[in-house]
Amino acid sequence: MKCSVFVPSHITGFFEIIDNDNPLKKGSRGAGVVMDKGVTTKIKIGNGDDIQIKINGKYDPENSTITEKTIEIIKRDYSLEDKKIKIDHHVQVPIGAGFGTSAAFALGTSMGISNILELPLSFNQKAQIAHIAELEMKSGLGDVIGEISGGIVLRLREGAPGVGETEKIALDKTEDLYVITKTFGEIETSDIIEDPVCKRKINEMGHNLLQKLVNNPEPGKFMELSRKFAENTGLMSQKVKGAVEILENETIGASMAMLGNTVFALSESRDVSIEDTIVARIDNFGCRFIK
Repeated sequence: MKCSVFVPSHITGFFEIIDNDNPLKKGSRGAGVVMDKGVTTKIKIGNGDDIQIKINGKYDPENSTITEKTIEIIKRDYSLEDKKIKIDHHVQVPIGAGFGTSAAFALGTSMGISNILELPLSFNQKAQIAHIAELEMKSGLGDVIGEISGGIVLRLREGAPGVGETEKIALDKTEDLYVITKTFGEIETSDIIEDPVCKRKINEMGHNLLQKLVNNPEPGKFMELSRKFAENTGLMSQKVKGAVEILENETIGASMAMLGNTVFALSESRDVSIEDTIVARIDNFGCRFIK
């Protein structure tokens, strides 16, 4: 028994952290963009008692912890005894750099295993497993709901899929825009979202930005607010700042991917002066099963 799941990358432009004792109600409000490059998770389940996790065909214990956590959460309610589970994540974007790869690993795992074993779960309930895994690993707050939504997505109410609320910037030409990114290294998400000082700065800056985008839901406004957030929170590295200043003059707008040492921009053209960029389209469909 096997299946494949594609989960697009999600880059957050700005956000606000919302705590709650109920993990399904905990998360973030904000806005981000979903890219058509992401993670394809291939899962095969047979008889046995073993779990094998590979990333791009290789064993990678450091980056497999979110997948392990997702399986652990499934095991809390459903038996996986006498099951040999093979998982291979094929990743098209940098890991740990603000592309939501941990959420993609968790989503691909929860969707795939639930589908193969025909667990009595709705689409949102399968995605909720991934959201809880993200919270327990402190690796993300809003990427899961963004990655199932697609588009330039506004997270209007915090929480897991089925609890949180999203809306998209609806433009006929959204699919014609390019997402251009360049990564300068990793940032440990938990170091930021668990730090009281960083958390306060994030929430002070992020609190009013979402309503401004709701009032003017345009790609350019999204990028303008994202840059304002990145600059005023002091999260941008000098390398990202330098790249932002270059891309600002060549695209619709540029900012820092939250949370990663990565610059991202929306553009009507794929051609920019910065070398070694990743160029993608906006993905409007979200997480899905593929053949």
